[in-house]
Amino acid sequence: MRWVVPYRIYVDGEWTAASGGEPIPVVNPATEEVVAEVPRSSAKDVARAVEAAAAALPAWAARPAAERAALCATVAGALKERAEELADTIVSELGMPLPLTRLIQVGSPIRTFASMPEIAAGIDFEERLGGSVVYRDPIGVVGAITPWNYPLHQIAAKLAPALTAGCTVVLKPSEVTPLNAFVLADVMHEAGFPPGVFNLVSGTGPEAGEALAAHPLVDMVSFTGSTRAGRRVAELAAGGVKRTALELGGKSPNVLLDDLGEAAFEDAVRKGVGACFLNSGQTCSALTRLLVPRDRLADAERIAAEEARTYTPGDPHDPGTRLGPLVSAVQRERVRAHLRAAADDGATTLTGGPGAPDGLERGFYVRPTVLSGVTPESRIAQEEIFGPVLVILPYSGEEEAVRIANGTPYGLAAGVRAADPERARRVARRLRAGQIRINDGAHNGLAPFGGFKQSGYGREYGRFGLEEFLTTTSVQL
Repeated sequence: MRWVVPYRIYVDGEWTAASGGEPIPVVNPATEEVVAEVPRSSAKDVARAVEAAAAALPAWAARPAAERAALCATVAGALKERAEELADTIVSELGMPLPLTRLIQVGSPIRTFASMPEIAAGIDFEERLGGSVVYRDPIGVVGAITPWNYPLHQIAAKLAPALTAGCTVVLKPSEVTPLNAFVLADVMHEAGFPPGVFNLVSGTGPEAGEALAAHPLVDMVSFTGSTRAGRRVAELAAGGVKRTALELGGKSPNVLLDDLGEAAFEDAVRKGVGACFLNSGQTCSALTRLLVPRDRLADAERIAAEEARTYTPGDPHDPGTRLGPLVSAVQRERVRAHLRAAADDGATTLTGGPGAPDGLERGFYVRPTVLSGVTPESRIAQEEIFGPVLVILPYSGEEEAVRIANGTPYGLAAGVRAADPERARRVARRLRAGQIRINDGAHNGLAPFGGFKQSGYGREYGRFGLEEFLTTTSVQL
């Protein structure tokens, strides 16, 4: 199926032509077929969008927060009505299996937009402090640059709180998975947002993304993507002394402590494989390093390899598929290159490897892979891979486990499993990570999400995510 994108870019409440030249093809990663084309925005197009956002800012910021939040809730309802269309669209451009796409890629953005009225009601936008009144004001025009791996989810995590805070937004979605953003723009238009409050420019990072980050009328840049790209965004934003929020890469540990019984240990290893392989491993917070007691390494290797083989790659529309393709040929080659380098460095491949899965020569598929026999300092244990690749690392004692867990440039997420929940909590508090899961602790979309070290700074989700888009003004009476 070929998706028809009748729209151009969305600027100042209107669909308008982009001036950046040839459109950008969107490729279905399961079939390698071009399913759509989207406009290529130039710096001139970005400037038009930013100027529209700046002009719309005073009136939008002056509206009560409850009204702004109510419009976001309207968006949630409209997205719910178009949920199947969105799910089909995201499967076609990303390749995540359809049931998970419905649940995560579509369900999470709906919940984010729907949560805004309650979150806004909990923010004190005006506070008396002695002889002063402190106001919490919108930061201004926001440039939102979003990734391809959770496309609509990451758009919602920036757009909903920024708009509720009173900011106006120029969105630059990933050119790899942009189609869902056009559906959202249609929803935003129908919801009745004033012209200029929300603007969409599609294009590449070096063209549209850099122009957005550097534009003098942009007050803040919220970026999710690779650490390398995040450094570039921060560099460009620094020229204008803009606020930045960066959600970047990860190499997250999953620490299994030595008090787990045999059955609990096996369950933890199997669930650890799933925590690594979600979205074909294309998850910044994936728990990609499994840390196990040294005397249980052989058991962990056997169980993990056995579990990984149950992650059947295939057509994301097939109910039996547990692992979709990687998003692009570029990403597939990147993962394969990591696996070849790991083999050259002496890693033991317990299952998987760089070759294509049997019967899947077409599509950007890789084998679900489990590696062992490497040191914590090896490249495969230090660098983000962004594919279904789990590395098992043994440790001797709790101190070494904590040292290995903290021993990468990243600090986005982590996991701890133990029979004693208090011990798990003590270990978790020693880990340098922004979000830590203990045992079967569930994801919480209202809890803050973000990282330490080269995983970035700033927080998303819930009240914490909304506060990123606010600044303070104090009036002395």
